[in-house]
Amino acid sequence: MNLDRLSVNQMTVRQLALPDLVAHCVRLGVPGVGLWRAPVQEYGVEAAAALVRGAGLAVTTLCRGGFFTTEGWEEENRAAIDECVTLGTDTLVLVSGGLPPGSRDLARARTRIAEAIGALAPYAGERGVRLAIEPLHPMYASDRCAISTLDQALDIAERFPAEQVGVVVDTYHLWWDERAPAAVARAGAAGRVHSFQLADWTTPLPAGVLDGRGQLGTGAIDLPAWAALLEKVGYTGPVEVELFNDALWRRDGAEVLEETLAAFLAV
Repeated sequence: MNLDRLSVNQMTVRQLALPDLVAHCVRLGVPGVGLWRAPVQEYGVEAAAALVRGAGLAVTTLCRGGFFTTEGWEEENRAAIDECVTLGTDTLVLVSGGLPPGSRDLARARTRIAEAIGALAPYAGERGVRLAIEPLHPMYASDRCAISTLDQALDIAERFPAEQVGVVVDTYHLWWDERAPAAVARAGAAGRVHSFQLADWTTPLPAGVLDGRGQLGTGAIDLPAWAALLEKVGYTGPVEVELFNDALWRRDGAEVLEETLAAFLAV
């Protein structure tokens, strides 16, 4: 695989201001970026759109929508969809939300998530934006995402047209699940793989776990096998590298970006 399909998620080098990220991507021949709402809003959504568009980069995803088990989810997600339109991306990544405050009812949380996506999908579809449900590793089920497997995500997505709702295949969150390859095939056959994200799983896990996504090729995940699996099911879209890693964030961002490109090509 060459760099033609590579997208660098903004979080991978979050120490870089958006103009610096864009400039380095252009310099290195990276064609796409995945953006996050908070830094984009800080820079200005319209200004960010003009910056990225002027550089000739594609915005592969915007992260994140979701958190459907908290108050105010509908207004916030409609705003996220509108930001997708401004930025020129057709994919909003959903981190669906965990248990509501004071609740231990995981099944009910998943029902609420499905209901919320059902309410939001037509609004997204009318604007040409796809909602991409991202299952997160089960360790996040209580506070960040009650959707833990690709099958759970597909059970929701399949209630709606594929051009409205699909899934994210993220190696960091799915590598452990022996049912995931069959679920990837299920998603691919239905045209519901809306994003493919790479990160490695390194141990020992850091405190808090969130920032433990290792550089490609440094951990336990067979990343070439995942790439081959996605190719087999017909996925031809961007391949987005999304790393949460404190050690990488403390380093020079341009150096980390160059290292990420080399690691991407190597795996």
